[in-house]
Amino acid sequence: MFRGATVVTGDPVLGVRPETDVLVAGPVIRAVGRNLSVPDDAAVIHARGSILMPGMIDTHRHMWQTVLRGVGAEWTLHNYLHWIYQEWARHWRPEDVYAGNYLSMVEAIDSGVTTSLDWSHGLRTPDHADAAVDALVDSGGRARLAYGNIFAAPQDWVTGGDVDRLLRERFPSRDRLVTLQLAWDGGGSDPAFPEGPAWEFARDRDLPVTLHAGVWGHPRDVAIKNLHDNGCLLPTNTYVHAASLADESYRMIADSGGNVSIAPESELNAGQGYPPTGRVRAHGIPVSLSTDTSVWWSADMFAAMRAALNADRAMGHLMAHRAGRTVINNDLRTEDVVHQATQAGADALGLGDRLGSITPGKLADLVLLRTDTPSMVPLSDPHHQIVFQATRAEVDTVMVNGRVLKHAGRLRTPNATRARHLAEAARDHIRAAVGEEQWTRALEPPGYEVE
Repeated sequence: MFRGATVVTGDPVLGVRPETDVLVAGPVIRAVGRNLSVPDDAAVIHARGSILMPGMIDTHRHMWQTVLRGVGAEWTLHNYLHWIYQEWARHWRPEDVYAGNYLSMVEAIDSGVTTSLDWSHGLRTPDHADAAVDALVDSGGRARLAYGNIFAAPQDWVTGGDVDRLLRERFPSRDRLVTLQLAWDGGGSDPAFPEGPAWEFARDRDLPVTLHAGVWGHPRDVAIKNLHDNGCLLPTNTYVHAASLADESYRMIADSGGNVSIAPESELNAGQGYPPTGRVRAHGIPVSLSTDTSVWWSADMFAAMRAALNADRAMGHLMAHRAGRTVINNDLRTEDVVHQATQAGADALGLGDRLGSITPGKLADLVLLRTDTPSMVPLSDPHHQIVFQATRAEVDTVMVNGRVLKHAGRLRTPNATRARHLAEAARDHIRAAVGEEQWTRALEPPGYEVE
């Protein structure tokens, strides 16, 4: 039982409820209301003055890369593709994938992210795939393994047998904390559409696909057209970034019922294109938020919400000023980006009927934020302050599936000390494998260049 919180339910009927109780029984939210009665032996978290919100959902995070946190802070997308895709990814051992995934889940849970999509495109062997699954399961959090492999074309690795092995051995049921889908860089410019067998495989097994799409300098609109022409613009598709597309591509995605995952810190820094929240919203395409990779950025969903709102509003002002006008009222609001970080993420994963809002009958993935800190007091409007004032430091309690994983600001599980030791060992291995000269050059790439 959470007693007396300001409850940001995310439910369109329940709305924001001051001084409200939330009753959890087992993994399920049973009731939302005032002065709820509970059994004498119920555990009570006294939450008066705090904000209770749905757990945040990150729909695109390359967890395996977390062991190189901060290495790419100065990188562009060109640098990233060179150093990670072409040079370094082959040095990840299965234990390094485990370390990255485990650390990333520790960080996610600690910061109020109760569900993470692990965009795991470094799974070049079955052992790497098992290590990724093991780490997600061992964390105790909720996760979606998006199986990927940058070392081979999707039509080769998807149908090669390991995905079926995982379905048989590791994912016999979809009613688990960790579930499976597929991830690859989408489309391509070949009209013969060689990726077709991978898409057929995904449809046959009812596995959703998340794909990098609309990335500047890579097949953009032709990839969306290829998917459309081959019947692969599916309603379960998530298009990551989608930042460099023409209106016709957005219309095709909208008509298909697909959704977009925007990683605003990534798009603003790396060069995939400007965060397309306004253009995507204008076409009625659902938007969720994501953090991309800790090689560059913060893996912080509070930062993602702020960056999304800042980028959208900045573009609105810029376009108005170019036309000699002034924006009087902002379009995208704080409540909208909280929705994108919670319910929209659940919807993108096909879990919207089970997650994303504090609604009786849904699973109890909940986050309690302190509001007595210098950055949060006094509380005026919870949506406003979740987005513009709250930080990871305010995350007091995190519950996943009715189980408390963090309380009073301290992780109960998973083990943060173990995560640190594993990650440091993995970083040291990769650093030694690439050599000091290459490591040093990668940390400080040359200055501004344009091709």
